Amino acid sequence: MRKAVFPGSFDPVTLGHTDIIDRALPLFDEIILAIGTNSDKKYMFTLEQRVHFLEETYKDEPKVKVMTYKGLTVDFCKEQNAGFILRGLRNAIDLEYEKTIGQTNYKLSGIESVFLLTSSGKSHISSTVVRDVIRHGGKYEFMVPDVVKGFKI
Repeated sequence: MRKAVFPGSFDPVTLGHTDIIDRALPLFDEIILAIGTNSDKKYMFTLEQRVHFLEETYKDEPKVKVMTYKGLTVDFCKEQNAGFILRGLRNAIDLEYEKTIGQTNYKLSGIESVFLLTSSGKSHISSTVVRDVIRHGGKYEFMVPDVVKGFKI
């Protein structure tokens, strides 16, 4: 079974995330959307809200599971018997950052990273941008799945 973990904070999930997930579905038998938890980080959305956003977005896709984890992503992958880490690349900066992490993860565990380029028209979308637009009362709906639209913080 080809199983991948797509780790992230998903604060909130964006159409950039769903682009990568949807395009990876034919490549894997199962994709675990793994919400990493970090007690030192301030999130805009609660863990429960982020889980809900992902579960609702993929409620009709049996190949997708939503889970939370603490610690190293490679340790979580081992616990789940996942041989791949899925990551999206928006630009050259993402490539350099993700390459370093991917190489380190491989050295630590032998787990391969699989990188997909974001689709045309989605490379400007990030959770950071969405949060900033929300904080300032701007229109963010074009960057997120339906379940996140109109959500009150």
